[in-house]
Amino acid sequence: MVVEHPWEGLPPGVADVLRPELPALADEIVAELSRGVPAYARPLEGPFGQALRTGVEEALGRFTTIVENPGVDLDAGREVYVNLGRGEMRAGRSLDALLAAYRLGARVAWRRLAAAGERAGLPPRTLYTLAEAIFAYIDELSADSIEGYAREQAAAAGALQRPRQRLAALLVQDPPPAPATVEATAANAGWRLPRSLSVLVVEADDSSEGADRLALRLGREALVAHLPPLNVAVVPAPVRRGELETAVRDRRAALGPEVSWQESAVSFARAREVLRLAGEGGIEDGGALLVAESHKLSLLLGADRRLARDVAESALAPLEAETELSRERLGSTLDAWLRHRGRTEAVAGALHVHPQTVRYRLARLRELFGSRLDDPDGRFELELALRARRIAG
Repeated sequence: MVVEHPWEGLPPGVADVLRPELPALADEIVAELSRGVPAYARPLEGPFGQALRTGVEEALGRFTTIVENPGVDLDAGREVYVNLGRGEMRAGRSLDALLAAYRLGARVAWRRLAAAGERAGLPPRTLYTLAEAIFAYIDELSADSIEGYAREQAAAAGALQRPRQRLAALLVQDPPPAPATVEATAANAGWRLPRSLSVLVVEADDSSEGADRLALRLGREALVAHLPPLNVAVVPAPVRRGELETAVRDRRAALGPEVSWQESAVSFARAREVLRLAGEGGIEDGGALLVAESHKLSLLLGADRRLARDVAESALAPLEAETELSRERLGSTLDAWLRHRGRTEAVAGALHVHPQTVRYRLARLRELFGSRLDDPDGRFELELALRARRIAG
């Protein structure tokens, strides 16, 4: 059975066998690392060599301590290895060299300590446990360094993300800031201002976690910020709509028109308005990404909802004398008839009714609206009124 801390199964006296070996073992490990790990193949005089030796000696001393006293606090001294991981990240290196050094050090330690154990007459079972303890201990050190690397990586990402979030908020600000302010913020964020872009808005909860996930899915080219109640992404052109649909997943989202970066606020405002109209039922979203360019008329009508309501009430006044059920049926039939250019079969299919039912309702609509159904301007006014009614609620 594999145990979490195999050193707890070693007799405390094993530490007395190991301790005399530590100085020579430290020298052997340092020499072996400089030969066996290419990244450490450099002169061992100066700060690098001193840091390497300190790390090896600290690891060996700590291992001997926990063998002698298994109840000792395991967290004591772990920051040394957390900081080694941080240092690799700060130096712009991967963790490969450090983890390779740990593995090589473990092999050297086992070879020398096993020989010392045999000379001291330790039984084979104790030597097996010692081997397991050494490699489990190295796994602990590796985990500490991985944690340190990840911490530093997250800190670096956060330090970069904050100016990028400020830039995203600045770009969609209305009224827009001075161009020089945007350019300076972009330089600070390390983001090249594109010639054109689009703004994506996504429904969000109260936390910024969704924005972090969206930023990860969209990649470094996009700027993402959590601007409650929305997550906002500034996406350089050309925009790949399929990738955006994948990134937003099951959230309702809208994409603004492509504009110059100086007009980012326009793209943001239109995307946000389309999202609002969809949320209120004024636009059918069908579960797909809403594209503002496909809903210009709805945006126009939604800009003045009182005017939209007045247009609808005036143009559709002949329906007011009907019962509520009749108004609903005649209104939906008129809408489908206008959309399908008077093709009875297509209207019947859209409404899921018999063509004869469509003819009956159309006859009633002709009684109510008369020649307006045959006049191009009249049909346009009616279609506009039906859209306005949906927008105005």
